[in-house]
Amino acid sequence: MGIFKPGVTSDAYSPDLLVAGDFPRITRSVTLATGQNLVRGAVLGKITASGKYVLSTSAANDGSQTPVAVLVDDCDASGGDKTVGIYESGEFLGSALTLGAGHTLASIRDGLRDLNIHIR
Repeated sequence: MGIFKPGVTSDAYSPDLLVAGDFPRITRSVTLATGQNLVRGAVLGKITASGKYVLSTSAANDGSQTPVAVLVDDCDASGGDKTVGIYESGEFLGSALTLGAGHTLASIRDGLRDLNIHIR
């Protein structure tokens, strides 16, 4: 059974199960680079030169190849940079994360754990 929300039937509640535990979640706002259309739970890397965030891919060579955060909400930045929320710490369900090309849960787990982002 879902969380009761007045005026909303229980059939309308559909948790995404991204958050997987009680480890403290820390969020902040950052800039998602143009050309990204990402869903909640996307694993992000930070471009060193601009400080903007993109979906982390292992083949990148601009700093964003290193995962550093998890996207809080869906965001379509295909038409321009957008301000988004990121999780800088927390405990997340691996199956709810969106990984960029070349990354696996095994390949990112240790690096994210060092940042207090834990994958279950």
